[in-house]
Formats: sequence, structure tokens, C-alpha cells
Amino acid sequence: MKAIALISGGLDSALAAKIVLEQGIQVIGLFAKTPFLKREPAVKISENLGIPLHVVETGEDYLNMILHPVFGYGKALNPCIDCHIFFLKIAKELMVKEGASFVVTGEVVGQRPMSQRPETIKLIEREAGLEGLVLRPLSAGLLPPSRPEEEGWVDRKKLFAIKGRGRKIQLSLAEKFSLKDYSPPAGGCLLTEPLYARKLRDLINYGEFNTENINLLRIGRHFRLPHGAKLILGRDEAENKFLVENQKNWLVMEALEVPSPIGLFRGSAEDLLFAVSILLTYSDAAGSGRVKAGNTVMEARAMDKGEIEKWRI
Repeated sequence: MKAIALISGGLDSALAAKIVLEQGIQVIGLFAKTPFLKREPAVKISENLGIPLHVVETGEDYLNMILHPVFGYGKALNPCIDCHIFFLKIAKELMVKEGASFVVTGEVVGQRPMSQRPETIKLIEREAGLEGLVLRPLSAGLLPPSRPEEEGWVDRKKLFAIKGRGRKIQLSLAEKFSLKDYSPPAGGCLLTEPLYARKLRDLINYGEFNTENINLLRIGRHFRLPHGAKLILGRDEAENKFLVENQKNWLVMEALEVPSPIGLFRGSAEDLLFAVSILLTYSDAAGSGRVKAGNTVMEARAMDKGEIEKWRI
């Protein structure tokens, strides 16, 4: 008997997979790679569990779903219901390919107000074409029996009835099963974070919503300038290095005489001098300074940070 387990890298999905493994079922991990989730925790958890991990790249269809969710957004820019449906459809494809019998998730009833209510869980299964074939080991006791339980593929008595946002039971189980290297609760999907969502919505508003630009949102300070240009400034040496390595289609900026962040600029030339002033503001320049912007050297004055805060995204 095989099962496909969605592995996010968090504790709940790791526990769900482990609980099913403990019942003698072969588990195959699945991680759907998006710009909003880190892959490394899922890899570490799979290694900890001793299960193979299939990493599936999401593409334009996933980004289109983010832009046009059928079931709407949560408090930030998180289309949780649509995301769950999207990932379960991927799991269904892998289930067929691998000859598995059902799908396992780490969902906990009541933990997420948008997508983890009993009625929503039923909706998600139906939309994904997996009615009765999704096992949620952490909250199975609060839900109608799934087919794996009804058929005796798993022992329902060995599943749990966890609900709500508390983590006490999960942490106790993690210790029992010697699970480690999982992401903290706040280390999950970036779409749920209000500050990140604001930067993402800015990309949408300016028609810049694509993978290249999304991948830069994790890095640096972001500014939208008066004439619509975009400026990104590194905050430390590692971020400066990342920006230099990802400068395609951007103008690279750096102060000449003093230490400064690396800046990436793209957009209206009318904003370029203002961008130079912002870069100098975050440099060691006192007053005026010179900045190399592409092949051009420009001089400007540093500003008070309060003057430019309204342009920061």
C-alpha cells in the first residue's frame, strides 16, 4: 500500500506522514515548488523520515491562479482554498503515476480559518477530484471517515483529533517521533505575510508579476518612485551579492567613494536621480556623493530617511 504525502517542511505535514508510516504504509513525499515556499525544509524533513521526495515545479498556471483565485484571498494575498485544490490536483497525478491509493496532508481542523474548516475541507476534496481519498491523520477523529479508514488501509483508532491553532500536542508528537529540522509555524507561505503581500500587490498593480520579479521580493528594501520606477537596495553583503547575480534587465547602482548598498533600478529615467539620492541615503555618504549607475556617474545628495519613507513599499 502506497500513499502520497504533501510535505511543506512544517511540523504538521511531517507528523502526518510519520503517523501513516507507523502503520506500515509506504509514503512518497511531494513538494510543489513555488516562489513563496522554501524547498530546503521539505528536503530535510523527507530525509529525517526516510522517504523519497518528488519536487514538482509550478509554472504560469500557478501564478495565474494566484492572480485570479476562484475562492478569493485570506487576510493578505493568500488564496488558500485555491492553493490547496491546486496542490491536491498535483498529488492526484502523482498518485496515479506511482500506483498509490490515497493522499496524506497535515491539515488541522480550525488551524487556518479560511481553508481548514470541515465544510471547506470537503469542498477542496471535491474540486480536486479526490473525494474520500485524502487522509488527515492529525484531525481524522473530527472528520467523517475517509476511504482509507473505511477500507481498513489505516487504523482510525491510531489517528488523532487535534483542532485549533495550538501546537502542544504536535510538539509532543515530534519529540516522540524524534522529528527535527521542521520549519517554525511562522516560517511557511510568504503569501500570508502582510508586508510581503504588499510588495507582491505592487508588482501586480504595475504589471510586473512574473517569476523573475517575485524572486527578488525576499531581498532588500523596495521602493516605488514618483514616476513608477522600481528601486531595490541590498541590506547587507549577502543581499548585495544576490542582487549583482540577479541583475538581468536592471540598471546596477553603487556609490563610488563610500561603502553603500547595491541598487537595482528599472523604469522611468525621470526617477533615476531620485534613486541615486535614496541609495546615498543608505550609504556612508555625508551630504553629497557620486554613484555609478550602469556606465554613468551621477552626483546627488543624501536625504533624510523620513523624506523617502513614503516611497518605500
